[in-house]
Amino acid sequence: MAIRIFVTGGTFDKEYNELTGELFFKDTHIQDLLLLGRSRLDLSIRTLMLIDSLEMTDSDRNVIVESCKRCIEDKIVITHGTDTMTTTASVLAHEIKDKTIILTGAMIPFKFGSSDGLFNLGSALAFAQSLPHGVYVAMNGRYFNWDSVRKNKQTGFFDEI
Repeated sequence: MAIRIFVTGGTFDKEYNELTGELFFKDTHIQDLLLLGRSRLDLSIRTLMLIDSLEMTDSDRNVIVESCKRCIEDKIVITHGTDTMTTTASVLAHEIKDKTIILTGAMIPFKFGSSDGLFNLGSALAFAQSLPHGVYVAMNGRYFNWDSVRKNKQTGFFDEI
């Protein structure tokens, strides 16, 4: 039961420039997270882009949709920035019906050493193996249907709506 991971960026993969205080992208940290989590899953990983989700365009979302449609796996995890994760989930849900797609992200970059990314990635991989076909968001140890979730910007958690 292979699972495809598509990397799109977001806080998951941001790095910190200690001199300027800026966050930036260099490379994905997915392999590091999987190693740290001692994953023994059959995974195929592909980086589609490394961008902040606030900068994601319709064209970028189309790349994600087409990549999901073309991949042979029917279980997909997408790492994504949390600010527009639900927008991408909506686009995917309207385009793809025959796969289980889980979007997940992090509120704290992996490079900070105290990221929630490892927990969220592990949860997303577990949900991808156990949920029926559909599009979901996995954050904070929970999964949400694509159309009943929002990011609560006051608490920093995802809530069911």
